[in-house]
Amino acid sequence: MYNFTFSEISPQIQEYTDLCTKNSNIDPALYGKYDVKRGLRDINGKGVLAGLTEVSEIVSSVEINGESHPCEGKLFYRGIDVEDLTAGFLAEGRFGFEETCYLLLFGQLPTQTELNKFSALLADYRVLPTTFVRDVIMKSPSEDLMNGLARGILTLFSYDDYPNDVSLPNVLRQSLELIALMPLISVYSYQAKTYYIDGGSFFIHPPRADFSTAQNILHLLRPDSSFTELEASILDMALVLHAEHGGGNNSTFTTHVVTSSGTDTYAAIAAALSSLKGPKHGGANIKVTQMFDDMKQNIKNPDDDGEIKDYLKKMLHKEVFDRSGLIYGMGHAVYSLSDPRANLLKKAVAKLAAAKGLEEDYALYTRIEKLAPEVIGAERKVYKGVSANVDFYSGFAYSMLGLPMELYTPLFAIARIAGWSAHRMEELTNAGKIIRPAYKAVQERVEYINIKQRV
Repeated sequence: MYNFTFSEISPQIQEYTDLCTKNSNIDPALYGKYDVKRGLRDINGKGVLAGLTEVSEIVSSVEINGESHPCEGKLFYRGIDVEDLTAGFLAEGRFGFEETCYLLLFGQLPTQTELNKFSALLADYRVLPTTFVRDVIMKSPSEDLMNGLARGILTLFSYDDYPNDVSLPNVLRQSLELIALMPLISVYSYQAKTYYIDGGSFFIHPPRADFSTAQNILHLLRPDSSFTELEASILDMALVLHAEHGGGNNSTFTTHVVTSSGTDTYAAIAAALSSLKGPKHGGANIKVTQMFDDMKQNIKNPDDDGEIKDYLKKMLHKEVFDRSGLIYGMGHAVYSLSDPRANLLKKAVAKLAAAKGLEEDYALYTRIEKLAPEVIGAERKVYKGVSANVDFYSGFAYSMLGLPMELYTPLFAIARIAGWSAHRMEELTNAGKIIRPAYKAVQERVEYINIKQRV
């Protein structure tokens, strides 16, 4: 958890840390006694109902004779099955992220004319303020791009003539600008880090108005700006599948919570970014990629199911890799039998692996996808099914695209800003109360002691 060892901490800080730990521990039995849903989820992973939304729907179970039963996962954007949405633009050879943003924000699919006007507006907004790259991004390069992205978003507040105006027209304008600008801030922040911190080369390409979001990301990132249509299509697919995932995921719920206080758009999105940065939320695909690199080094025969199972057991027993006891990319807080995003991305990844000559790597991924649930089921008490989640294949897709790991989580943010914006506008439209759940105090009452009598 820390980037330093305890020997580097001053004795006084260590003393304070021990004191804090001693007086912060809550008896785990109390959570059961007071029926506290830790993580706002029950024992089966079902979330506590905290609000209503029309933006998206996650389906992981069905009611049969009054009982809930796991089912194949489904995801709907504004009532439209994501499988149908992706099949639609892929069949016509189009990019889908801009269409998805329109759908999430406005609640309906655009006509071709409406989509053209919307894409042109995003292109117009895809221009950072004068000297922003020099004064904000280059002068303070960040080791962690998510922190750099959050700082950039917060700084845009100072360039806005109406930053605190939370009327819907102004919030929509701000949201569209952020959707357009987040790819630039993310990639330029990476270029600055590469030069100032890593000692690499530094180059800045201006965005192209005739490119989609996915095309622009590859254009901005690569020195020669070259990419294939397949590469851009795979990245576009990943953006579509990461654009939204219900109101209860940590970063979107954060957006609702912060928006309910009446704060400005930049503060709300910075808060969502801070949530997404957490490795339990947005950083999982990095761990998947690192996990597979470790497996390829330590599994001698990738065709031997027995050897793979043994290694997976060692991971669960905290004996190998990062010794966390986790098999990354497996399991989800909501889905049980399958994650529809993983299924869709798996098909796309198969094409890219074939084009890149990485069929053996793809075969290892599919083998792990099959064997990991068996190992987890045998080693752990599982209350619902375990299957591959979207992070399982997105990290592989990004690695095949040659994207640096530092950009994996920012790419998630570049996509999810569409969902965050839709939920922010929904929260403002319905003008609910400030969100304030209850926490039960379990500290015993104690008498105040005069400072001269304290020991």
